[in-house]
Amino acid sequence: MTVTAKSPKAVNYTPEQTAGMVAAYLADKSESTVAALAASMGKTVRSVVAKLSREKVYVAKTYTTKTGEKAVKKDATADAIGAVVELTESEIESLTKANKTALVKILAALAS
Repeated sequence: MTVTAKSPKAVNYTPEQTAGMVAAYLADKSESTVAALAASMGKTVRSVVAKLSREKVYVAKTYTTKTGEKAVKKDATADAIGAVVELTESEIESLTKANKTALVKILAALAS
């Protein structure tokens, strides 16, 4: 049986590049910083985001609705209504099939 030696893994980022990238990102956590880092290193934005994520410093952008509010899942809204009205699990499950806008309005009416 012949054992072949593995070739050394190609290094995408040197330790110096990684340290500089992390420092620059921590100074300004914005999409423009990530884009500038990618352009300066000749990498894709996705590659830079992946490296910053691996270094545990990248903060993903939060998703918002069209009105700028934090997105809430329909299931969470149905669960909240179920808690207020004291519905069973199967009733809450049925409630999740309703339109989200209607569920939000019902929750708002119950809260007031």
